[in-house]
Amino acid sequence: MLKPQNSPTRELVNVDGLFAFKVDYDRTGAQERWFAAELDTALEIGVPSSFNDLFADQGIRDHVGYLWYQREVRVPRGWAGERIFIRLDSATHYGDVYVNEALVASHQGGYTPFEAEIAGHVAAGKTFRLTIAVNNELTQATIPPGSIEATSDGRRQQKYMHDFYNYAGLHRSVWLYSAPATRVEDITVVTGFEGGTGRVDYTAAVANLSATAAVSVQVLDAAGALVATGDGAEGAVAINDVVLWQPGAGYLYTLAVQVHDGGALVDEYRLPFGVRTIEVSGKQFLINGEPFYFTGFGMHEDHVTVGKAHSNAQMVNDFSLLEWIGANSFRTSHYPYAEEVMEFADRHGIVVIDETPAVGLNGSFAGVFGGAPVSTYGEHFVNGDTAASHRAAITELIARDKNHPSVVIWSIANEPNSSEAGARDYFAPLAQLARDLDPTRPVGYVNVMFDDFEKDTITDLFDVIMLNRYYGWYLQNGDLASAEAVLERELLGWEAKLGKPMIMAEYGADTLPGFHSLYDQPWSEEYQSKFLAMYHRVFDRVEALVGEHVWNFADFATSNGIMRVDGNKKGVFTRDRRPKAAAHELRARWTALNN
Repeated sequence: MLKPQNSPTRELVNVDGLFAFKVDYDRTGAQERWFAAELDTALEIGVPSSFNDLFADQGIRDHVGYLWYQREVRVPRGWAGERIFIRLDSATHYGDVYVNEALVASHQGGYTPFEAEIAGHVAAGKTFRLTIAVNNELTQATIPPGSIEATSDGRRQQKYMHDFYNYAGLHRSVWLYSAPATRVEDITVVTGFEGGTGRVDYTAAVANLSATAAVSVQVLDAAGALVATGDGAEGAVAINDVVLWQPGAGYLYTLAVQVHDGGALVDEYRLPFGVRTIEVSGKQFLINGEPFYFTGFGMHEDHVTVGKAHSNAQMVNDFSLLEWIGANSFRTSHYPYAEEVMEFADRHGIVVIDETPAVGLNGSFAGVFGGAPVSTYGEHFVNGDTAASHRAAITELIARDKNHPSVVIWSIANEPNSSEAGARDYFAPLAQLARDLDPTRPVGYVNVMFDDFEKDTITDLFDVIMLNRYYGWYLQNGDLASAEAVLERELLGWEAKLGKPMIMAEYGADTLPGFHSLYDQPWSEEYQSKFLAMYHRVFDRVEALVGEHVWNFADFATSNGIMRVDGNKKGVFTRDRRPKAAAHELRARWTALNN
């Protein structure tokens, strides 16, 4: 799905701002047709935002179910005769969209966009009532999965097995846009190069293309100069003296797809893209034929008050800290990030491992989150409904992000159970689906510490080995010497077993800012630094290790529980982005590595 844009043939209106807001405590909103009239509420809410931390009301913060948003929207008066669409960049985790009294769109999945054509329900120059019902529930049929339990006094509580808070709401922007009847609906770009000549293979899907219409493309360089042209909705063009998209140097071209009919421009869509190649070769990960070593973090979309809401200002600050510390990459743990983040990474040459929301597919985690461990694969837990949602998540992620040069790996799950019976049958078709949808990028998943190279049954299905390891924290806590021996043994075991490039996708230790110790004392800033230094010694001794992503970039909110005090403290920055001692240690290492 192409992101809406302003162009010579399209117009785009942002619908963010203050919405009327009502919590559906009794789950009666749809039955009582709240969408059919002005919401009976005094509450207002800012969009984008998570709803959970905005109000001084425990009942709102803990609500499980539907939340209703509403505002009046005016259609620009010049849009008569145009196709008109409403688009939500996300609704976490489910959204129903009403225009006046008509249900125009529904979508399951909290991190990818959806839209509906509404020209039949609105008029140019007139207002309409936009109502959005958002549901934050997680079940065994959703990605990520969860369950809902009722307390003795009738309250509904959301249970889930992932270690970050279940923020929900309209986290990203809402848009109204116009497009002509004949419009470019999708574009796929695949790039390569030989010597100084770049190759761009493109395919454009055009709706309502008449027999007299013609499709053509122009390639513009970063200065806007024309460097190549092509005819047809599908083809290939060459770029002479090509400038490659490189890590740290995000050079972008623009592919302008145009539709003409009778000599008149009917539609135009401009897609930024970079020319680069990705390859796994033996134990190496290659970008543009050169070995690449990942330095960076697993991150979260997580900020004080607004939760998972996208903010351009906070995004710029986070990327500035990535640059300061010497990071060249990050993983979108554990869900697709806002499209603005992907575009920023494209422009600035930051490499991205792009991940689906498939986290918590592991029955052994039940013991960690307050229950008894259960088997993972079967009708009671990860079942056919889960797989269907997982397929949709992979499909929508790749459809949205396939043209971003910054994206170099599709990560289809984080820490699933990979040793139980049923794991291979579940993951083999999902890995194949990702490859079928995009044959140009490696596919991976992130392996959990419980399922080492001797127990794992699925990692051979994937192109890269991505590991989360916490020796010295959850195991061998406070004993870094023993942890170092165990870590090295395991990495060498993976290297011998599969001979593929390995990325340490998570490693870290919870740290209280300002807590200092002369000793190897967990939770101290000194222990975090020593912990990371131990891992780095091991990494430098393992040939197949091609990347290190510290967990985490910054402290973040988690669910209630005795295992976390005010959230996860493994960040090398605090939640308000102040550096801990380890940040300075990482800066010294990564700056040297990347130079």
